[in-house]
Amino acid sequence: MKYVTALRAGLVSCHACGRVEPRIRSITPQHCSRCGARLHRRNPDSLMRTWALLLAAALLYIPANLLPVMHTSSLLGSEDDTIMSGVVYFWTSGDWPLAVIVFIASIMVPMLKLSVLVLLTVTAQRRSRWRPTQRTKLYRMVERIGRWSMLDVFVVTLTVALVRFKSIAVITAGPGAIAFGSVVILTMIASMQFDPRLIWDTVEGADSSVKKKAKRASRAQDAQGSTQQSQDPTHD
Repeated sequence: MKYVTALRAGLVSCHACGRVEPRIRSITPQHCSRCGARLHRRNPDSLMRTWALLLAAALLYIPANLLPVMHTSSLLGSEDDTIMSGVVYFWTSGDWPLAVIVFIASIMVPMLKLSVLVLLTVTAQRRSRWRPTQRTKLYRMVERIGRWSMLDVFVVTLTVALVRFKSIAVITAGPGAIAFGSVVILTMIASMQFDPRLIWDTVEGADSSVKKKAKRASRAQDAQGSTQQSQDPTHD
């Protein structure tokens, strides 16, 4: 299947303002006529930056789930709550819809984002031609659901702000909230640094290589046929 892309059409887009211009082949770098930014066919060092951000997010995801997200001090004592302990508390207290929402937003979505971004980065680095359309849809899905991973941090911030109006208890954000917020921010930046056009470069290369092989095969068959005709003694 032949896909019409900007690279095949000889166009290049500006990463700053989005303007699409004809690509000029020259020694000096080409600049955007609208904003003056330097034009690149692909984001420079996209895979290396994505790998670095994903590795940092995966390392911070461990303390984000082990360290307390919220510290509560009251007349009855103090208590530290992690993400899973908060989910268990909401579930046992009867607020199972809120427990499901926090579990999906704070546990499943970050793991899904990390897994999908690792899959996209590995397949792009290996120049895989496996399901480019589905991989592009996965990338768009990760971009859209990324911001909803901050739900747990929003809940902690709102709870701290509300309880401070009452002098009954004091609630402060724990180190787990900082680690979890860092994980969400790093995964969002990683999805921004990944260039989805790398998925389609291998498809274009595959189309051109298949055409070249077909041309070579047809030339070889023509040459073989002409050789057989020249060696055939009955050929007039």
